[in-house]
Amino acid sequence: MPQKPPNPTGIDAYKPAEIAQRIEEAGVGKTQLGLVQMVALSILAGAFIAFGAAFYTVVMTGADAGFGPSRLLGGAAFSLGLILVVVGGAELFTGNALMVMAWVDRRIGSGALLRAWAVVYAGNLVGAVGMAVLVDLSGTLAGPQGELAVCIAEAKMALPPLEALARGILCNALVCLAVWLTFAAHSVAGKILAILWPITAFVALGYEHSIANMYLIPVGLLNGAQGGIGGLLANLVPVTLGNIIGGAGGVALAYWAAYRRSTAPAAGDTSGDVADR
Repeated sequence: MPQKPPNPTGIDAYKPAEIAQRIEEAGVGKTQLGLVQMVALSILAGAFIAFGAAFYTVVMTGADAGFGPSRLLGGAAFSLGLILVVVGGAELFTGNALMVMAWVDRRIGSGALLRAWAVVYAGNLVGAVGMAVLVDLSGTLAGPQGELAVCIAEAKMALPPLEALARGILCNALVCLAVWLTFAAHSVAGKILAILWPITAFVALGYEHSIANMYLIPVGLLNGAQGGIGGLLANLVPVTLGNIIGGAGGVALAYWAAYRRSTAPAAGDTSGDVADR
């Protein structure tokens, strides 16, 4: 009698050690993407996160943006962005902080890691800012939505650098944990559920996501927010650094130490199938 395939119902999750291995293989695969493919997928990711941020803005319009259940609902709406990235397939800078696991094991070099981060970050910026322009041209931000977009942008640009850095660290710890959990899932539904709560939490808690801010701040500036390019950079620089620390250090290195340190492959060994993103 033929044996049943493993996890035929998709209920059982991959174990943490298996997740670590799959994420490391995925990190190797990301460095092997061609430039055109990497740029296209990174622009898509920027646009996908912008869709989530736009959804968040409309859900929060007319609600108390500071406290209460509305923050929970807004966070759930924002989760759309990472769901599109993971299930649809795209390259997101913040999630790619997990590539550090492959780098520490010397499966990828420093140049390949930095190239991937730089290209994806630039592509995410193009996608997010492009979405800000399109949403502004659509006319859907007239009235209260536009006013909220301005308030969100000005609040982000007013953050002190240390506060922005700390919020960036906390944000990407949760984002990378969401990505980590999706590698435990065997089904699309499992991936979506894995994303929902960590992303909802970081939004509800008021943490800072660099790629989301590439949409939220420009769309606010287009609707009259005060701050300009200087204000955008004042937010993005510390938030991006925080995202790297929180994702690469707080999650990737911690799990590498827990599950991969004693089983690291030999230098230059890039064998094995690349796992799904």
